[in-house]
Amino acid sequence: MTLPSIKLLRDALIEPNSLTTLKPSQWDLLIRQGRNASMLARMAFDCQALDLIEKIPEQPRRHLDSAAVLAARQHRELRWEIQLIEEALAPKELSFVLLKGAAYAITALRASRGRMMSDVDILVRHTTLPEVESALMMRGWVSDAKSDYDQRYYRTWMHELPPMRHFQRGTTIDVHHAIVPMSSRSHPSSDALLSSAQTIPGHVNVMALAPLDMVLHSASHLFHEGEFDQGFRGIVDLDSLLREFCEQEGFWAGLIPRAIQLELVRPLFYALRYTSTMLGTPVPTAIMAEIGQVPGVPSSQLFQTFMDALFLRALRPTHASTSDAWTPLARWLLYVRGHWMRMPPWLLVQHLARKAWMGWFPVKKD
Repeated sequence: MTLPSIKLLRDALIEPNSLTTLKPSQWDLLIRQGRNASMLARMAFDCQALDLIEKIPEQPRRHLDSAAVLAARQHRELRWEIQLIEEALAPKELSFVLLKGAAYAITALRASRGRMMSDVDILVRHTTLPEVESALMMRGWVSDAKSDYDQRYYRTWMHELPPMRHFQRGTTIDVHHAIVPMSSRSHPSSDALLSSAQTIPGHVNVMALAPLDMVLHSASHLFHEGEFDQGFRGIVDLDSLLREFCEQEGFWAGLIPRAIQLELVRPLFYALRYTSTMLGTPVPTAIMAEIGQVPGVPSSQLFQTFMDALFLRALRPTHASTSDAWTPLARWLLYVRGHWMRMPPWLLVQHLARKAWMGWFPVKKD
């Protein structure tokens, strides 16, 4: 079955000059797709950078300008939040690594252009978790877990503490000690990631992952979690990171060995396959051939055709014009796959049974 085209949105992101030739009906569709994909601010920033914004018709330009204002405000608030986290952990000289959108923004990567974000993700050493949590609680962040079961589940099996929300500002911090759950079948070394992390100029004890690790973390987050509400944004993030970092000497040569070391070959394979397929990311043919020979990468053509049918649906914006009748099933199957990868069968059954029970018989609070 032929999937609906996403060429309009793809061209807007990869070839912004195409925006100056759109018809009103095309703008109408693009605005709706772009809003669902959280890409309107990205388009606005690209148009501003290329001096195209004045060539955009007034009505669609209002949507782009509004999204750009919101994104700029979020970035200002993000920087302020990072400063407050830094101040909270400074008395104990606790360092932390910024992850995902926070890292892209604070290091001014191309992936941060117009990127919308709602929380701050940080990575710390497992041994410092009690101190980090205590220091954050002293500054007003409290656990957002709603039950004792959720607290135990996060602290025993997950790769992070329960989300911590500030009691005044409502901002959220996700404190990670690993990049995949402890119950996962793969176990990327947090020590390896932290040892290679790079200090961010102008900050004390604030770091970002090294370029190779930033790509691998982005890939693992997208292809390991099983939730694709922001799947298209994840693909755009990876495309931006790969296009920027490939300009660095030795990037392609080091990417696959690092993925092997961190047990993240399969997420990297999918990242390279679908960024190049969907967005035309310039992945060298030799790299695709090399990773295809690494153990752990799907070798069956039939299996890969099946996975393509799932991912090429789930990674699109969640909009009717970009979906077909099979898209809901594809998303559900990948959601199940994500849970299967994150937990051994006995734990998965136990967890789902507990969640179902709590849904049927919620605990009443006084």
